[in-house]
Formats: sequence, structure tokens, C-alpha cells
Amino acid sequence: MAGHTDNSILIQAPIEDVWRMTNDVESWPELFSEYAKAEVLRRDGATIRFRLTMHPDEQGNEWSWVSERSPEVSTYTVRAHRVERGWFKYMNLFWEFEETPQGVRMRWVQDFEVMIGSPVDDQGMQRRLNANSVVQMERIKGIVEQAAGSG
Repeated sequence: MAGHTDNSILIQAPIEDVWRMTNDVESWPELFSEYAKAEVLRRDGATIRFRLTMHPDEQGNEWSWVSERSPEVSTYTVRAHRVERGWFKYMNLFWEFEETPQGVRMRWVQDFEVMIGSPVDDQGMQRRLNANSVVQMERIKGIVEQAAGSG
């Protein structure tokens, strides 16, 4: 069994600002509330390999993993995957940015499968990811709109 999430939000800012701010991996600790550190490990053209470290959880664990993402500015899309998978058999991500009359629609799609023995199953992880995506998207919306002078 696999998990799938598909979340989106409208951001009142120019698409160039939304794109630039959300693809600046080094600034993610300020953009996302969950990340303590984002370290770029390698760049290969537009593709970036990086390590994310989360803030410590209630038990003091600092979860960390390596991901790779390839943005395509001509289509305002990003494809990414976890290199160090942790609890996941695989984790693939797709980000899409679309200009609409109501604003820029930022969409995140995550396809994954957790490993046997993980603390949650696919449905539990799907619930966690869906809930957290809403929180992070609202935060990003506020930060980007404020920076663009439209929030």
C-alpha cells in the first residue's frame, strides 16, 4: 500500500517571488517552521542535493535526511526525492506553481511508501503529511505575501 498527498494554496504575490522564495533551500529554516537547518551538499546545474534537519522532537531526536530537487523554471515545476529515505521505501515530491486570476496556486504532491517497522503506516503518514502541509503552506503564504507587499 502506498501513500499520496495533494495540497495547494493560493498566494497573492507575483509568481517570480513565490518561485524564488520557495526554491531558496538555504532559507528554508526561516520559511518552514519545522526545519532547524538546510545544508546544500552539491549543485549540478539546477539540481540541488541538500540535507534537512528538523527541530528536535519531544524526545530530543533531531531527524535529518538528504534530498535532491530539480526545479524547472520554464514550467514552474519541481521534482524531488529523498536520497536518504529514513522510514520511507521511497518518497517522491512534485511542486507546481500556476498563475491564476486569484493568485499563484502552489501545489505539493507527495507519493511515498513507508517501510515495515516504521512508527506509522502509510495512512498514518499520509494524515501527518496532509496536516503538516496545511500548516507549512499557510506559513509560507504569509511570509511570501508580506515580502511581496501584498499580505
